[in-house]
Amino acid sequence: MSQFTIIATDRLIIRTLEMKDKEAFFEYRAMPEVYKYQSWRPESIGEVESFITANMAIEPNTRDSWLQLAVCLKEGQLVGDMGIHFMGDDESIEIGYTLSPEFQGQGYAFEAVKALIDYLFLGLKKHRITGSVDPDHIKYINLLERLGFRKEAHFIKSFRLHDQWVDDCVYAILAEEWK
Repeated sequence: MSQFTIIATDRLIIRTLEMKDKEAFFEYRAMPEVYKYQSWRPESIGEVESFITANMAIEPNTRDSWLQLAVCLKEGQLVGDMGIHFMGDDESIEIGYTLSPEFQGQGYAFEAVKALIDYLFLGLKKHRITGSVDPDHIKYINLLERLGFRKEAHFIKSFRLHDQWVDDCVYAILAEEWK
């Protein structure tokens, strides 16, 4: 099982996804408004179980791996998830985050992503964090910018999503820029 350090904020717990999360994870990840910007949509609970089983075996800081984390209320309810891509150079990270529509607009994404960035820069001593985003995903971009990320690139039709080519923007922040 993954040895990810549990992160606690005022309202949230961030931990490795567990089997008890499978129904809630499937429910919001399969929603069209969530799937619109995602490259993967689970087709069944069985597919989610396989995903969680594989994810639980990933150790933090394993090169070229994605570790998916659960974002839960302190009471335990899953409200979203975040992904950490431990890139090949050991010092760079790509992050992603997804929140159930029911819990959007309440500051949970900001709180969770800020805590994750603290963990990556202060705990794991990473040098650079990036986020890749569809330029039409304004809420996602606004959150990255509120956290101090800057836009570094806009790639035209560089990513195939749902059988069509879409643009991709890359936002980044360095450890020395993190407040």
